Amino acid sequence: MFRAVGSVLKRNKEALYGIARGSTSSSSHRAFTTVNSASSSPLAGNSFNGLRSLLKGQKAPTFRKMSTLAASSSGSKEGLKLLVTGGPQARKWVGTWLFGSAAWVFSMVVLGGVTRLTRSGLSMTDWKFTGEFPPLSDEAWAKEFEKYKQSPEYKRVNKGMNLEDFKFIYWMEYAHRMWGRGLGIMFALPFSFFLRKGYITLRLGVQLSGLFALGAGQGFIGWWMVKSGLEEPPSEYSQPRVSPYRLAAHLTSAFAIYCGLFWTALSVVMPEPPAESLAWVRGAAKVKKLALPVSLIVGITAISGAFVAGNDAGRAFNTFPKMGDTWIPDDIFEMKPLIRNFFENTSTVQLDHRLLATTTLLAIGTMWWFTRKLDIHPAVKALIGSTVGMTAVQVTLGVSTLLSYVPVSLGSAHQAGALTLLTLMLLLNHTLRRPSPSLLKSLPQVAKSNFS
Repeated sequence: MFRAVGSVLKRNKEALYGIARGSTSSSSHRAFTTVNSASSSPLAGNSFNGLRSLLKGQKAPTFRKMSTLAASSSGSKEGLKLLVTGGPQARKWVGTWLFGSAAWVFSMVVLGGVTRLTRSGLSMTDWKFTGEFPPLSDEAWAKEFEKYKQSPEYKRVNKGMNLEDFKFIYWMEYAHRMWGRGLGIMFALPFSFFLRKGYITLRLGVQLSGLFALGAGQGFIGWWMVKSGLEEPPSEYSQPRVSPYRLAAHLTSAFAIYCGLFWTALSVVMPEPPAESLAWVRGAAKVKKLALPVSLIVGITAISGAFVAGNDAGRAFNTFPKMGDTWIPDDIFEMKPLIRNFFENTSTVQLDHRLLATTTLLAIGTMWWFTRKLDIHPAVKALIGSTVGMTAVQVTLGVSTLLSYVPVSLGSAHQAGALTLLTLMLLLNHTLRRPSPSLLKSLPQVAKSNFS
């Protein structure tokens, strides 16, 4: 993924090169000319160099050159509307904060997967929105252990568990909850600071407030999910586990928060997509028609994985490519009404995930095949190639996880792989955006590098 991002940044230095040759009749074009006369690095190159500096932890002097453009274009109807005011340093700070927040959510998703795979999620039988101190004395630990002993999971799965084993699963769940609360603080404090400094525009403020509200709601969704696993199972032969619907809601919400943060961070540091010619813009538009439906397939596949986890379907039919001795199990439609099978039937849920994963691999491979000869920006080609490679890795991880009976290491890596693939699709779609009208007017028909 980071190689693809680096390629995007590296290959975009000459984007908007034609701005200096554009008309100077409008205020926005005068601003662009001013920027180009000061330096050969234009807006898109600046914004991409800015992102590269964030990834590498280096200071990018080209960020300073964006301030002239931002100030000039703000008064033009066709000018680029930046999400952050206050100059290049402010954009760098806000971008770093948002990328850091997205990375924190990524780690939360992985930690949540480890918590689930170690069967630690039901170890804490109560919940407080503000959090609470963990047991620190022998008496406090004994009290918490007694609470757990009353739960269905202890009675049916962990009967006879000793206190030391309980402490492990308790600390896993406690760490997951506190890591989430830490994210809230890490997000809220810089947000308040940037608001006071006047860096956040109204548009960005509304977006981030919505993401913060969704993040706060994650705590309630998580407890709502856990609470379903603390109820007595419907059958004496069933193992207690959380509702697959609630688990899917919890994971989908986490994915939505991550996608929102990552996309917004990209928009802050890369206000313009890589565009050095109108030919490349037209090529990007063609790729986008394929990338959008492929992204939808990737998202649906990831959500179906939540139902696999919620039904513990990964521990059934641990063979590939067949499911046991058959290609399609006989009981895939045994539940009534029929729709329940797609969310609650272990056989159907796993079959769906297999089919969706195969569809994802074929869809991304098809996108690469049909775009390989298009006249598009090299950064776009690099991203498509990286996405194909990540898809192959993710399918390999999925099959290996299944055949190995879902070990914690492979299971958590598979969940992280799903989010990594989604990240690449987000980056690809962001790179394929249509440039601003002022930039389009200044672009040559063919990129400078293509002239011979």
